[in-house]
Amino acid sequence: MRSLPSESIDLIYIDPPFFSNRNYNVIWGDKNEERSFNDIWEGGLDGYLIWLNARLYEMKRLLKPTGSIYVHCDWHASHYIKVEMDKIFGYENFRNEIIWGYRRWAIHKSQTYQRMHDILLYYAKSINPTFHVGHEPVSESYTRRFKGGSNRNDPSNPTRKIAVSQPSPGMPRRDVWDDISIIAGSAKERIGYPTQKPEALLQRVIETSSNEGEVIADFFGGGGGIAVVAQRLGRRWIVCDQSRVAVAVMAERAKSAAEMRGLNDLEIPDFTIEHWGVYEATKLAEKPEAEFRQFVLDCYGNCTPSDDEDIHAYQGQNPRLPIWVGGPKLNHRASAQDVIDFASAIRRTPEFADGQHRGVMLAWGFARAAAAQAAKLADEGEPSIDLVRLEQVKLDSSAFRAHIARLSTDRGDYSEFLTFVQPPRVQVNFTRLAHRRYRFDATPTKPSNADAKIINIQWDFRYNGAAFRAAPGQWFQKSKNKNAVPSLIAEHRFEGTARRIRVACRIQDDKGGEGMWSELIDIE
Repeated sequence: MRSLPSESIDLIYIDPPFFSNRNYNVIWGDKNEERSFNDIWEGGLDGYLIWLNARLYEMKRLLKPTGSIYVHCDWHASHYIKVEMDKIFGYENFRNEIIWGYRRWAIHKSQTYQRMHDILLYYAKSINPTFHVGHEPVSESYTRRFKGGSNRNDPSNPTRKIAVSQPSPGMPRRDVWDDISIIAGSAKERIGYPTQKPEALLQRVIETSSNEGEVIADFFGGGGGIAVVAQRLGRRWIVCDQSRVAVAVMAERAKSAAEMRGLNDLEIPDFTIEHWGVYEATKLAEKPEAEFRQFVLDCYGNCTPSDDEDIHAYQGQNPRLPIWVGGPKLNHRASAQDVIDFASAIRRTPEFADGQHRGVMLAWGFARAAAAQAAKLADEGEPSIDLVRLEQVKLDSSAFRAHIARLSTDRGDYSEFLTFVQPPRVQVNFTRLAHRRYRFDATPTKPSNADAKIINIQWDFRYNGAAFRAAPGQWFQKSKNKNAVPSLIAEHRFEGTARRIRVACRIQDDKGGEGMWSELIDIE
C-alpha cells in the first residue's frame, strides 16, 4: 500500500481476518499466512487493533475525496473497529453499519440467539462520496394500497399519498441486507474456503459506491471475489494477498471473469501479477538488462543516471564517480573491450579534465583479458578502473538470515522480512485411459524449499504456451485434512478433434514457491 500514490483509489472493500481464532482464519495453509496470523493474535485484541489501524491509515491516504471504504467484520470486534474508524476517518464520515443477514444450519444446543449476520462498516472520505441509491421490492401492503404503481403527495391533503400509474422503482435500500444468501455448497461460484463472500454482496457494494472505469481495491484478497466482480462490471482493480496460492486463485478467477465479458485472448491479460516480499532466486537472472542494471545501482547506492551509453550511472557529487554494470546472466563476464569503452567514456567526462581519473565496473565476473586491460590502464595512470565482482550469496543460508536478523529492533523483527524461495520441481506422467481420455499424475513433484509441502495444484488442459488458464474446478484443490497434500492426480477427456494439445500443470508449496510443467501431447 505504501508504494501506491495518494488519492488514487475510488472504493476500498476489505474482509480482514475476524478476531476469532487462528485456525479459522488460516485459509490457504501458506507459511507466510501462518506467520502473519501468529503476529496478529499474539497481542490479543489490542494487538489486533494496532495491526488493523496501521493498514486503515494507509487506506485513508489512498482514497480519493469522493471515495468510500467498506470494512467487513462480525460480532467479535465490530464495535471496537468502529471506534477506531471514527478516529481515523472521522465520526462525521460514518455512513452506515450494514447488517448482512443470512440463514444456515442452526446449532440447537446453543444458549445464545443464533449468530447469523455479518457487519459492513461503511465510511466516506468526505461529505460527497460516490453513491448510487439502490432499491428493494416494495411490501405486499404497499402494492395493494397503490395498486402496483407508485405514489405521490395528494395536492389537496399533503399528509396523504395517492396512487399513480407510474411503475414504482421500489423502496430505497435499507441498511439491513437479508436478500443475499451465503454461498451454497453446490454453488458454481464456490471455490472451497470458509470465508468466501457471495458475488452478489460484492456487486452491490461496487455498484453503489463506484462508477464504471474507476479503481476498486481489496487488500485482503482471499479468493479474489472483488477482482472477479470488478472485472465483470468494467472497473479497474487492485487486489493483494500474502498467500501465493491466493494470488494464483485470484488470477484464474479474474481471467474467467474477463472471458465472461467477451474479451478475447489478446485482451484478457489487462492485469499484472507481482510478488512482493517473496522472491524466486532464479528470477534475478531473467530480468531485462535495464531492470537488472537499475537493481544493482539501487543496491550500490547514491547513484544518478548518465546520458552516456558506456557510463551507466554516477555515484556521489563533486566529483562524480562513473559506474558501469554488466549483464544479468550469472555466467556473464565483462570483456577487455568493455573496459576499453568504459575508459574512453571516462576520458570524455568533465571530471576527467578536473583530475577525476577513476571509475568502477560491477559485474558477475571479468574475463582475464578484462583484468589485464584494467591493470594496463592503471600502470599508465589514466584512468584507474576498479573491477568489483558481484557476490552470489545463498540468501536462504543461516549466515545471511543472521545478518538480516541483526537489523531487528524492539519495533520489528526482520528475521522473516525477506523470503527467497525456489520453485517446486514439477514432474508429470500421463497415460491414455480411453479414446481422448487421459490420466495425469504429478506425484513425482518435489518441493525445492526446505521443509516445504505442496498445498495447491492447478491444471490447464488447453495451454497456449503463454497465458496459463486453470480449467473450471481446478483453481484451488483444498484437502479436507489440513496436513494432507491435495490430490496430484487428474483425469481429463479432451473434447473436439485436435490431435496435438499442450497441457500444463502449476503447483504451489507452503513457502511461496510456484513451479510449472507443460508438454505437447498427441491425443488419440
